[in-house]
Amino acid sequence: MTRIHNDTGPRVAPLAKPAALGNNEAELDLIRRITLRDRAALRELYLLYHRRLSRFLMRLTRRQDLAEEVINDTLLAVWNSAERFRGDSRVSTWIVGIAYRRALKSMRRRRFEIIGLEETETLAGVDNVQACETQEWIEGALHELPIEQRLCLELAYVLGHSCEEISVITNCSVNTVKTRLFHARRKLSTLLPRLAGST
Repeated sequence: MTRIHNDTGPRVAPLAKPAALGNNEAELDLIRRITLRDRAALRELYLLYHRRLSRFLMRLTRRQDLAEEVINDTLLAVWNSAERFRGDSRVSTWIVGIAYRRALKSMRRRRFEIIGLEETETLAGVDNVQACETQEWIEGALHELPIEQRLCLELAYVLGHSCEEISVITNCSVNTVKTRLFHARRKLSTLLPRLAGST
């Protein structure tokens, strides 16, 4: 097993079980190990964040290949710039911020619109028809939101970030984040009934 040396002396780096998501101290330890070019630590970080980032990015892009590309670009950026992370924010905020910028750049380069409304996969069983329609209404409404509002909603309600963390991720003021969330919620409240055929 790989031995990592730090201020507290030599220790054995765990290879089997990734740190629990949300444990900032454990994630900081992974970042410290990555600065020492520990590939096992990068592997752990990948396992820790892949599902979370994939869920976020798939809801933005609706394309698995693009989501995977952004995830890989994000982890490569972490590998190359870990020594510059000073701990001014949580590790999760830093990593999601990188993914956010990579996704935005990738989608703009490909002339993507946020949440391109594609055909929803057919759900098996009659009981799932209403759920499918509801999902289509929601996706249709989200598709009509400006990109900045859409991203703020995803960061807040899918990934669970605070307004302060979203401010860091998106590099804008907390008041701007709150304004985007307010307008996004207000617009959704008018769009959803119309898309559902209630107006």
